[in-house]
Amino acid sequence: MKYGIYFAYWEDEWNVDQVKYVKKVKELGFDTLEISCAALKNISREKMDEYKNAAKEYGITLTGNFGPTAAENLSASDESEADHAVEVYRDILEKLAYMDIHTIGGGIYSYWPVDYSKPFDKRRDWEAAVKNVKKVARIAEDLGIDYCLEVLNRFEGYLLNTAAEALEFIKDVDVSSVKVLLDTFHMNIEEDSIVDAILMTGDKLGHVHVGENNRRVPGKGNLPWAEIGKALRRINYQKNVVMEPFVMDRGGVASDIKVWRPVCDYTEPGRLDRDAEGAVRFLRHVFE
Repeated sequence: MKYGIYFAYWEDEWNVDQVKYVKKVKELGFDTLEISCAALKNISREKMDEYKNAAKEYGITLTGNFGPTAAENLSASDESEADHAVEVYRDILEKLAYMDIHTIGGGIYSYWPVDYSKPFDKRRDWEAAVKNVKKVARIAEDLGIDYCLEVLNRFEGYLLNTAAEALEFIKDVDVSSVKVLLDTFHMNIEEDSIVDAILMTGDKLGHVHVGENNRRVPGKGNLPWAEIGKALRRINYQKNVVMEPFVMDRGGVASDIKVWRPVCDYTEPGRLDRDAEGAVRFLRHVFE
């Protein structure tokens, strides 16, 4: 397994220059940096080369995370809206391929965070999402990119809340690039058993997000990490395990994630780095 972390652990906003984190995560003991695909929409070829060259220089694998807006919704029932979303994904996937990034994950079958003040129809939206994800997944397949559907808790999404639903959706799409992204934070809310969800997903598991019940780094909450690691070993999972902690109560990141209090003393110099460095050592120990 390769161990990574999402850049937003250190940031208040999503659309920032993330290149500097390639060196940082290497120095902290990580193998992988996950970046936001939102920053790729208007990116220059020169900036893409910076990411690509930095990753090569420091021996870091890059993965992509995308939280599509309502205007980029693949489950939209309006065909013109869905067609626009497909083209947004085409552009992002082509840029990922150029940057030698071969994994994209997130709620990339709907939009995030869902606005529950608006009406929705799960069955209708499921059918639209299957139709449009199939189109995008074929683009990803041609580019050699794993298209990983994140299973989200009920407060952030309504289409895929459990591993079982994700597996059903993947069967409906029936394109080889489509995989499941399981996240321990979301599984802790929705699954009867985190271990059983991992075992059920098996070789369809394309990406893993890890974080505590309280959104801190692994080892700072109450999730059963030894059991989670054992389950991943049982299915012979060899891909990326990316921490996605959110601990700061400021900016657009905190607002979207709903962090209304400082989850740790992030103002203490070096605290975020020390926690991340300790967490990756902890995970390597319990997962390997």
